[in-house]
Amino acid sequence: MGLYQSCCVINLCFMFLLVKPQFSHSMSCTSQKFTKNKLFEHCNDLPHLNSYIHWSYNSKDSSLNLAFVATPTKPDGWIAWGINPIGTGMVGTQALVAFKQSNGTIVGKTFKLNSYKSIVPGELAYHVSNMEAMYSNGMMVIFASVNLPKGMRELNQVWQVGSSVLNGTFPGIHDFRPENLNSKGKLDLMKEKSVSNGPEDSMLNNRNIHGILNVVSWGILFPVGIMIARYLRTFVDPVWFYVHVACQLSSYTIGVAGWATGLKLGSQSKGIVYTSHRDFGIALFCFATLQVFALFLRPKKDHKYRFYWNMYHHGVGYGVLVLGIINVVKGLEILQPGSKWKLAYIIFLSILGGIALILEAITWTIVLKKKPGKSNNKLYDGQNGRQQPLTS
Repeated sequence: MGLYQSCCVINLCFMFLLVKPQFSHSMSCTSQKFTKNKLFEHCNDLPHLNSYIHWSYNSKDSSLNLAFVATPTKPDGWIAWGINPIGTGMVGTQALVAFKQSNGTIVGKTFKLNSYKSIVPGELAYHVSNMEAMYSNGMMVIFASVNLPKGMRELNQVWQVGSSVLNGTFPGIHDFRPENLNSKGKLDLMKEKSVSNGPEDSMLNNRNIHGILNVVSWGILFPVGIMIARYLRTFVDPVWFYVHVACQLSSYTIGVAGWATGLKLGSQSKGIVYTSHRDFGIALFCFATLQVFALFLRPKKDHKYRFYWNMYHHGVGYGVLVLGIINVVKGLEILQPGSKWKLAYIIFLSILGGIALILEAITWTIVLKKKPGKSNNKLYDGQNGRQQPLTS
């Protein structure tokens, strides 16, 4: 696992609270009860990740007593809550994390997120005391007392949950669903309000735009354009050519917009790199650009280089097709928009593949019925009668 992934794990996650006693679970913080006289003046149902924050704040000595309650992604996962004194995101967060060790005991530890590549366990900028953790009824709880700067009335809070613990000592990477990315906000210690930053997060919006543009271009339009070139020519020549060109140019234009959005995402998330997705994307963009040049380099059908142009055009085209589908699948795994979207895309590809098989059979049936030696056969496009059923 890369360092950037580990930071993202701790990133939006961080925490504060735990205890041995039993915990009465409820879907509302107001009816959650703690034993051992753990009482808090205020509580909020946090807007994401089935999480809750309970707290009492003494403005005279700026002491914060809190309990953070959340459901880990898996029973052996982790939860986290933290304070960011320098911003609203992950970098700079002073985090409290609770997780189950390999021996089955629940522990709470503190981590400092100094940068995307620097996650340091140890003492925080704020003095933390009485920290303990517990697991009950599928939920984890962190209890802690924190000494805040004098006069502090509001803080930037970040919380998170995850599914794995590395070697029983370090939180693993969390999901990147919208609820994970939006699990941050401001906690007004005096007014009893927790305000989420909401889905307007520009990075999340750019991720979604990037994903949609690339699915439409390389994942849908480009495969359809190839099918038009291979099969429609049999029935509507030369209309197929103009439809094919329009489809592929539209795919390229939308794909360039998606690629530019990806570059923007890279500048917004320094230190976060999806290496294989990035490398496939670069190769895809280069191949697609070569394919666009093919339109302007296209020789006439009877030209001596037409056969070699066909090899270049078809080879690069299939390269774009394969790279595009692979990278769309990788992108869906990163975005994690919900299993139904990935399933829908797989169903779309299956239907497209089924249609291609049917049209392939029809096409070759027509080819075999044609008299041999006809040089003007619509299904052929090469030198000296060479068969080129995919020419555009």
